[in-house]
Amino acid sequence: MSTAVILVSGGLDSCVTAAIAARTHELAFLHLNYQQRTQERELRAFNALADHFDVSQRLVVDVGFMQQIGGSSLVDSALPIPTVEESGVPSTYVPFRNANLLGIGVAWAEVLNADAVFIGAHQEESAYPDCRREFIEAYNQMVDTGTRPETHLRISAPLIALDKAGIIKEGLQLQAPFNLTWSCYKSEDMACGRCASCRMRLGGFAAHHIQDPIPYQREA
Repeated sequence: MSTAVILVSGGLDSCVTAAIAARTHELAFLHLNYQQRTQERELRAFNALADHFDVSQRLVVDVGFMQQIGGSSLVDSALPIPTVEESGVPSTYVPFRNANLLGIGVAWAEVLNADAVFIGAHQEESAYPDCRREFIEAYNQMVDTGTRPETHLRISAPLIALDKAGIIKEGLQLQAPFNLTWSCYKSEDMACGRCASCRMRLGGFAAHHIQDPIPYQREA
């Protein structure tokens, strides 16, 4: 079985992406610490998911320079995490984050002789420009140009066309361990229930008339 590097934040989307990839690949889990507000909680979720999927190849990389660059409420404590829908690109967008994270994923994949890097990006409900299908397609062209000739490596975004309800449906079919994940942008003990990530997650579970298994301070 060939190897795939999975970008695993510890959130619901990367959990389902890992479950999809596990059907066809041996998994190598990659986690990036970029000084996000819930960094410690996300790392715990990453390790819990790695244990669940019995992943032996794990890599955690410090990319704290993203906080130095700033420009996002996820890494700048002076900027509030919004609790209402924003027009345009949200303040939680970390500038060009996925390009940086995928670059590390591709580099590790080359070393492992992996044939894929999986990312849980989905454009259906995301206003982040680096979660669009066009971005993934352009990145694949760059990978083809910038890796060794014998490297046959593709970026895979299996959730790209799904909304949160569709992602949860896929996860339910694959028995993904939603209880091990963490999605909240603000809190590390109980999810706030108010940030955009919590609202989308709660809405996805509500569409299936089931309760989200993680604890919340309140529901939006």
